[in-house]
Amino acid sequence: MENRRFSALQEVLHRNPVEPVAPSSQISEYYGSNVFGYDAMKEYLSEEAFLMVMNAIEKGSTIDRKIADQVASAMKSWSTNKGATHYTHWFQPLNGTTAEKHDGFFEPAGNGRAIERFSGSQLVQQEPDASSFPSGGIRNTFEARGYTAWDPTSPAFVFDKTLCIPTIFVSYTGEALDYKTPLLKSLHALDKAATDVCQYFDKNVTKTIATLGWEQEYFLVDAALYNVRYDLQQTGRTLFGASPAKGQQLEDHYWGSIPARATAYMRDFEYECHLLGIPVRTRHNEVAPAQFECAPVFEEVNLAVDHNQLLMDVMEKVAIKHNLRVLLHEKPYAGVNGSGKHNNWSLATNTGKNLLSPGKTPKTNLQFLTFFVNTIMAVHEHADLLRAAIASANNDHRLGANEAPPAIMSAFLGDQLSKMLDDIEKSVSEKKMTPEQKTALKLGIGKIPDILLDNTDRNRTSPFAFTGNKFEFRAVGSSANCSGPMTVLNAIVAEQLITFKNDVDALIAKNVEKDEAIFQVLKKYIVASKKIRFEGNGYGEEWKKEAQKRGLNNFNTTPQALEAYVSKTSLKLFEDLGILSHREQEARYEICLETYTKKIQIESRIIGDVVMNQIIPSAIRYQKVLVDNVSGMKNIFSAADFKKAADVQLDSIKEISERVTIIKNEVEKMIEERKKANNLDNAKKQAHAYCDKVKPCFETIRYNVDKLEMMVDDAMWPMPKYREMLYLK
Repeated sequence: MENRRFSALQEVLHRNPVEPVAPSSQISEYYGSNVFGYDAMKEYLSEEAFLMVMNAIEKGSTIDRKIADQVASAMKSWSTNKGATHYTHWFQPLNGTTAEKHDGFFEPAGNGRAIERFSGSQLVQQEPDASSFPSGGIRNTFEARGYTAWDPTSPAFVFDKTLCIPTIFVSYTGEALDYKTPLLKSLHALDKAATDVCQYFDKNVTKTIATLGWEQEYFLVDAALYNVRYDLQQTGRTLFGASPAKGQQLEDHYWGSIPARATAYMRDFEYECHLLGIPVRTRHNEVAPAQFECAPVFEEVNLAVDHNQLLMDVMEKVAIKHNLRVLLHEKPYAGVNGSGKHNNWSLATNTGKNLLSPGKTPKTNLQFLTFFVNTIMAVHEHADLLRAAIASANNDHRLGANEAPPAIMSAFLGDQLSKMLDDIEKSVSEKKMTPEQKTALKLGIGKIPDILLDNTDRNRTSPFAFTGNKFEFRAVGSSANCSGPMTVLNAIVAEQLITFKNDVDALIAKNVEKDEAIFQVLKKYIVASKKIRFEGNGYGEEWKKEAQKRGLNNFNTTPQALEAYVSKTSLKLFEDLGILSHREQEARYEICLETYTKKIQIESRIIGDVVMNQIIPSAIRYQKVLVDNVSGMKNIFSAADFKKAADVQLDSIKEISERVTIIKNEVEKMIEERKKANNLDNAKKQAHAYCDKVKPCFETIRYNVDKLEMMVDDAMWPMPKYREMLYLK
């Protein structure tokens, strides 16, 4: 019988290397050439159309239909010159991927002829089938209409000979059915709230921009091995696999020499990214074997999110050309590092100031301190909502180990910044400050530039860490859409800044001097948010006990964590800021529960399939070899010598029988629990049943399968092993 695993290994060994694309020019000469950006708009648009589009991008003004026709015509001319034959509204539905329906530019003109046409109405709006995407009950199957609408703040681009137009996606009745719509609303809310606070310090600030720099971690595996791992194909992770003798314990992969196949792949996907204006600049080996990371320059959040979604698509398509598959799952392999997507978030102004970067004077540092403390306070007030924003079946496998942060939300500031906040807490009186107090405090915060950038340590176990001029939300999973966490972070900081301004204005109205009012409110927040600050080891059992004493929640499963989405506090937050209505937020909660259930359900079915059709038959075949061998030994050895000679094989035969029995019984139990869960009448009950009753069976099954892998003849084992997949050949 042919072993598909060995056929795959042979294919890997005889693999011819794929030469990377070798552009003949510097990156700066072709960067963004497939993007309908500033230079392309300047060239193809009339001055009137160009100015209106720029106003829409910078000020959020509306583009009228006449100008939309001009923009559409210009986009068509530009993109067809790039080889485009079709266009699509490119959007981000709530299934976690991107969506696109391609239409040709041509229209029949009669007499068997056709003309190229692309109108403003086609640019601005389309009608995809809203019932075929997750809606959480907002759309029924018979209510199919939905709309995509052009987002001019994210430039159109040409990819695979198609003009892609970034859009929002809403239902016929106006509810958001995508990630982008609430993200844009959260950015607007944050802009207004932050700009209002900036007016205390600089009247020239008229706009505040949230920025994001993501760090995308991923694994690579040879396509031939991937193709014979049914579990990997269908779930993105290996449901079985014994740990190899050498994993990451020697710490020799991180930032080591990049394997040649990986380098060739990286060059190609970076080239494609640069054509699309994705500013990917960093590449390196990550901690686990076959794990890597890429990272871009910071961008405005909406554009950064679009670029990350596009990057994941580019990575997968380019990997196939290199006979590789890219694994974006948070935990494709047990026992080694999982993959995250660290979201580095900050705030910038139209005057060029990073609000989370200290300045050179007490005044600018008071501004820094204001946004710094308010962000910490926002995390304190909505820690559970932040946890919900990164909750998923995939991320549950990763959080809390191997350099991934724990499920307990906390903020890491570094020793010196923590000391500074402690000093402020002690030094600022609730009553009017004395001149000496004011002088001492201003001198204290005036020293921030001397201590901050170089001496703020990093803590890999913190889910939310300050790293010099930004906050790093490390808990975001590698396959996630950054929009979810960023929408929540933008919203909670916006709400907190509104509260801050109200508190300060209330003191000013009582004739408290402005700086003193700011100090007094900040002190109150420093004291109130102290329990969310943690500088130690997030993996330790001591922290779990300490967090419990502080009243911090430890939601280590997705169904638990998602409850925060529909708490009264969260519903009010999103509604008050105009980001999501109660109905929209409750629909998202429903979708998250259903997605979780479906992922565990799929994994359960695949476990049953693989175990019954591959693992157990292979184990029994090997057991038969042992049985036949033992039977033959009876004819060779005397009765006295037989027992001694056959002991090892008899033990193996017995162990195989025991493990096969355990596996089969546990699979049957898992199937029964799955049937019970499927009969429950709502999404919440189903998600908890799959989490608490079905999923626990996975561990027992896997443990015994992995033990069999270490026993069964290597030539009979049906699936590629970790020791074969974790090292690029």
